[in-house]
Amino acid sequence: MPVPENKVFQLQGINHLALVCKDMARTVDFYSNVLGMPLIKTLDLPRGLGQHFFFDIGNGDALAFFWFPNAAKAAPGISSAAALPGEGNIASGHGSMNHVAFNVPAERFDEYYQKLQARGVRVSQIMNHDESDSQVSATVSPSTFVRSFYFFDPDGICLEFACWTRVLDPKVDVRHEPVDASGKKRAVVLEPAE
Repeated sequence: MPVPENKVFQLQGINHLALVCKDMARTVDFYSNVLGMPLIKTLDLPRGLGQHFFFDIGNGDALAFFWFPNAAKAAPGISSAAALPGEGNIASGHGSMNHVAFNVPAERFDEYYQKLQARGVRVSQIMNHDESDSQVSATVSPSTFVRSFYFFDPDGICLEFACWTRVLDPKVDVRHEPVDASGKKRAVVLEPAE
């Protein structure tokens, strides 16, 4: 999908996202054996602080995991979503990472949905995100901009397989003012890129 050029920094996508797992062996099994992501780098952290492993997610991007022996327990609904979208409350706390969406080919979207189910992964319903009042439809319409479905990894991290269905146009698709901390809409003047 073409995107507007960033004229401030020459960003080249995501280098890696770093998450935290409870059991690195279980994480390696899920991401490599269930999702098929190659394990590309492993580190034992100094002074017994844990481990840091990296998986290839395509396009030169990586998904990384830390394992810390004394990490705090998961707090669904605070540090992560407590439910899959369409199945319950998806809110998480400020500063949290709500979910990771992996871009998949549109022509293989339905195949991947079936494949994950066949591998024993519980997935949400397929969601066709659109401009309707509910913002999700059972079928693809002209206003559908992305198709997706969600699932949890073994640590309760919400993951998404998503595919764009049309090119987004900021002149058409950016229509809402952001809300500030008090809940009021507040216009933000976007400075011209330098």
